[in-house]
Amino acid sequence: MVNCVVKNWQGEDAGEATLELKVAKSENAEHIVHRALVRQLNNARQGTASTKTRAEVRGGGRKPWRQKGTGRARAGSIRSPLWRGGGVIFGPKPRDYSTKMNRKERRLALRTAFSARVEDMIVIENFDAEFDRPKTKDFIAALGRWDVGTDEKVLLILKEVSDNVNLSTRNIAKVKMIKATNLNVVDILHANKLIVSKDALEQIQEVYGDD
Repeated sequence: MVNCVVKNWQGEDAGEATLELKVAKSENAEHIVHRALVRQLNNARQGTASTKTRAEVRGGGRKPWRQKGTGRARAGSIRSPLWRGGGVIFGPKPRDYSTKMNRKERRLALRTAFSARVEDMIVIENFDAEFDRPKTKDFIAALGRWDVGTDEKVLLILKEVSDNVNLSTRNIAKVKMIKATNLNVVDILHANKLIVSKDALEQIQEVYGDD
């Protein structure tokens, strides 16, 4: 069990929250998180890259010149891979890059990655009420009160995303906002700081705490 200090909108301590998730053993943790990371990145690939072989390139049906007597190298087609404009040898073709991983392993990897970032996690009281209209400047000021550096990449995890909060954060280059139900290994590992609302932390505990 890990105790996290909860801060309010002004950056003051406002209580504590607990997080208790079942994680992988220390000797296996790095391996299983790496597998989950590779799986997510692979599954995001489109796999649509395609090149033409010499059989697919248009033209080249006629022999460019006779076999002997010209003093030049033998050539059977202007679409040979050795020629400019010819086919591609061993080039990419459309393929499926997706990698399989058991559901229990995926959830274990996600819990392990999230728990490993506790030291970089900032738990915040729900602040939807602070935004009666979109105001990016107010959110940037709040980041400063929460001791988040201007050059740090931030992952903002909320239970529900209001329109005003979304409009206030979407133009901040190094802030990415996701819902607690969309938690994933890539975003968790990519961020320097994790800002989690108190109700989002409770939802994560509820969803992943029973395994």
